[in-house]
Amino acid sequence: MKWTIPADLKTQVKRLWDRGLLLSALVSGEAGFPRRLQLKGPNSRELSDSFAEVRGWIARLSAGSGNYRIEWRRINHPVLGNNDIPAAIWVDTLDDAFELIGKMHSAGQFRTLVALTSEQQPELLPWLVKRPLKVLELESVWPQLLNVVDWLRKNPRPGIYLRQIDLPGVHSKFIEAHRGILTELFDLVVPEDAIDARFSGSGGFCRRYGFLDKPVRVRFRLLDPNIPLLPTRSDQDLVVTQTAFADLDLPISTVFITENEINFLAFPQVAGSMVIFGGGYGFANLAAASWLQRKHIHYWGDIDTHGFAILHQLRGHFPHAESLLMDRSTLMAHQRVWGTETQPKITNLTRLNQVENCLYRELCNNSLGSSVRLEQERIGYQWLVERLSQRFGHRLISPMIT
Repeated sequence: MKWTIPADLKTQVKRLWDRGLLLSALVSGEAGFPRRLQLKGPNSRELSDSFAEVRGWIARLSAGSGNYRIEWRRINHPVLGNNDIPAAIWVDTLDDAFELIGKMHSAGQFRTLVALTSEQQPELLPWLVKRPLKVLELESVWPQLLNVVDWLRKNPRPGIYLRQIDLPGVHSKFIEAHRGILTELFDLVVPEDAIDARFSGSGGFCRRYGFLDKPVRVRFRLLDPNIPLLPTRSDQDLVVTQTAFADLDLPISTVFITENEINFLAFPQVAGSMVIFGGGYGFANLAAASWLQRKHIHYWGDIDTHGFAILHQLRGHFPHAESLLMDRSTLMAHQRVWGTETQPKITNLTRLNQVENCLYRELCNNSLGSSVRLEQERIGYQWLVERLSQRFGHRLISPMIT
């Protein structure tokens, strides 16, 4: 028989717990109790045909009724006579609900957290209503989190490193481990004008709230030995901060950007040029260098959907950037070393030119094969040199070819 038993009643209340509704009620006061639970009992025919089972069912419900109330109704059965059977099940209070599912201790812990929050950071109480189970999960560190929130509210945009926050039980690794939660809490209590909304996510945490962050760096090589930054004739492979790079304004005319480190290191010397190690999506480290807007920029990425997506993103900062070795002739000349792109990026890349977009669509549509990919490091070095020679002529400085 599929009649409601005590375990079913617990399951119904447990669902309320899992949705956070029971704990939220401790903050909002919107308890919704007494609450009627769903009850399925015997119909008239079952009462007649299975009366022994019905009596057992009633006994089971009655035995477990310490934390719920049974509302009875009397029936007058033509065969069995007058009998009282359960008509409704009620849980009268929140505490009854907690007791029924064995969560009284957890509810007590949450009450303590609510009281602490109400005393120290009452602005966060609406967050506790929305995320009660998360608060309970953080029970052991919640006091420290409240202290960090209080510290930043009193010291908006502090201009120091996380390591320099001096609070009991709080260190930089603690803050880094809880950046997601702290972001939600900070946004509720920190003045709006002290939040830089341009930055988000774990990578933008420090800059969003005015902490010092690890400086973004740019790695580049000067490809012209006659334009050294260091007093040496050795390879000018340099790493500088984003700020330092923005202030350089080097006396060059051409900038190459490549995503592969070996290609970066082996890139031939070209007069009046430099090569930048890209490193994938994201060009914020270059965007601040306004002098790049006056240079010829050539981007060399993989011939696959992600390569063209990165080119599209680069042009968001530098619309005049051109692609290098990302053409159909290069792709077809290296068919024997094609690979497979496991997760193609299929979207509308509006910053590609007509030729680039045509090849991109062929890759998206698998016109050349299934998920075709040509990684830039698989392109023959001689092919690179020849294309550079065709494009830059006398500026190519005696490349070493073996």
